[in-house]
Amino acid sequence: MMKRSLVALGLLFLTSAGAPAQQASDAVAPERATGLAAAKVATAKTHMVAAAHPLAAEAGERILADGGSAIDAMIAVQTVLGLVEPQSSGLGGGAFLVYYDARTGRLTTLDGRETAPMEATPKLFLDDKGAPMQFFDAVVGGRSVGTPGTVMLMQEAHNRWGRKPWKDLFAPAEKLARDGFAVSPRLAGLIAAEGDRLKTFEATTAYFFGADGAPLKAGTILRNPAYAETLSAIAGGGAPAFYTGAIAQGIVDTVRSSGSNAGVLSLADLRNYQVKERRPVCIAYRALDICGMGPPSSGAVAVGQVLGMLENFDLKALGRDNPESWRLIGDAQRLAFADRERYLADTDFVPAPIKGLLDKIYLGERAKLLDGDKALAGDAVTAGRPEWDHAFNFGRDAALELPSTSHFVIVDKAGNVVSMTATIENGFGSRLMTGGFLLNNELTDFSFKTHDEGLPVANRVEPSKRPRSSMSPTIVMKDGKPVLAIGSPGGSQIIGYVAQALIAHIDWGMDVGAVVSMPHLVNRFGPYDLEAGTDAEKLAEPLKALGYEVKLSEMNSGLHAIAISPDGLTGAADPRREGIAVGK
Repeated sequence: MMKRSLVALGLLFLTSAGAPAQQASDAVAPERATGLAAAKVATAKTHMVAAAHPLAAEAGERILADGGSAIDAMIAVQTVLGLVEPQSSGLGGGAFLVYYDARTGRLTTLDGRETAPMEATPKLFLDDKGAPMQFFDAVVGGRSVGTPGTVMLMQEAHNRWGRKPWKDLFAPAEKLARDGFAVSPRLAGLIAAEGDRLKTFEATTAYFFGADGAPLKAGTILRNPAYAETLSAIAGGGAPAFYTGAIAQGIVDTVRSSGSNAGVLSLADLRNYQVKERRPVCIAYRALDICGMGPPSSGAVAVGQVLGMLENFDLKALGRDNPESWRLIGDAQRLAFADRERYLADTDFVPAPIKGLLDKIYLGERAKLLDGDKALAGDAVTAGRPEWDHAFNFGRDAALELPSTSHFVIVDKAGNVVSMTATIENGFGSRLMTGGFLLNNELTDFSFKTHDEGLPVANRVEPSKRPRSSMSPTIVMKDGKPVLAIGSPGGSQIIGYVAQALIAHIDWGMDVGAVVSMPHLVNRFGPYDLEAGTDAEKLAEPLKALGYEVKLSEMNSGLHAIAISPDGLTGAADPRREGIAVGK
């Protein structure tokens, strides 16, 4: 449809990269990279797990080797991650699951996203003068805590697709919690970088710092008997043991007694929590179906929009070395984000024009905006007008989504596939701890503004509503069969990470090892973010010449991927984290 000429800038963009600088930030506490090198690629014939920590991946692999299902392994992986990577996800947070059932050939998505307390109001994050609070003033404490959904999601998935006894799946994490595990370099670095914010509350201070007040060092053997007791209770009593009784009371008491920033979570919120099955969101791209999680996640819609616009261009011919490819990719992302901030939120509360946003004709019209030779001017990047099922109009969002989270993928012997992204939102969540686990700050994923120029904001706070997310767990299908499972953490940059990975794999023929190791370039709101300390920096001047503002920054993804073919499985874990892919 639209043909692009090559930009003759003679730039070679390599897929290998140097180590990014280690820069602590006092303003935000994102997950930080520990170094970037080529990912180790694993191959297997029958089953595989790729996750962000070796202990978690190995626990899941043992479950699979012993005849467990992908869902059985998911429970083992998630509970171990909640122990060894507590700053990213855990029992106190939420998750989205994309699952392929090999027996039925059906793709299912389960929404275990946190919900706002029933006592929450749209003014939750406004100060006494009606102005939006500063982000970390809202985060630290109970105000930001939503009803956790991960435990209920694990139970619901196991009820449907589990094979091994529920109680057996908690044993790996419980044993590690009682015996202790070595604090990883990455966790030690994150604790040190957090500093005083992580010392706000006594329980968190006692766990992450020594008696002398010093942050735990790498190699320290860390035991968590409280987490072991929590796991034991859930193993014996199922999800009800978490959502009622002593564990639930501990969560509520912790939230409501957290000082001047206390929250309003109640026992009724926990007791009434439900996992919801959502319709998968899929878009056709290069004869493949790219499928993921719909609202309250914006991930699959935004990734789908990016790919739907770019399908009108020959990215394969342009190639990954060409700044023109990145102009198209970057501005497609900007257009998708303009739609995202206006239209996407929890569809149990507000309508969303999902069909209209992914309509081929609509995306073709949006793609025409890319048919130039310079970066789009700021006033050209506005929300489009997709076809609605019925009339509605929203204002622009004002949510700040900072990176934390974890992602893993699993394929079992029967060919069942899990792609799951789990989170407590910001690194270390609300900084509140109970029962050996951290509580989320997920409510800060809502817009702090309630209205924009007189129009209601779709992603505003409302009682029992689920905040919008960028998590993008993805399964790629070909002729009804899965060929790739992938996803990443990274806040709102997740969308760019996953879209770039899919383009690299599908258009540029890169294997999963090269895909997860590739330097990042993401453009959400105008400035082009390039991953510092990598070969992405070589594109800085060419992109400036195209009219972009360029920013060098840490971009700590956690891409985990498994490619599925008749010859077997190939998996890789993002070298920015500490994970592995393992299988047999």
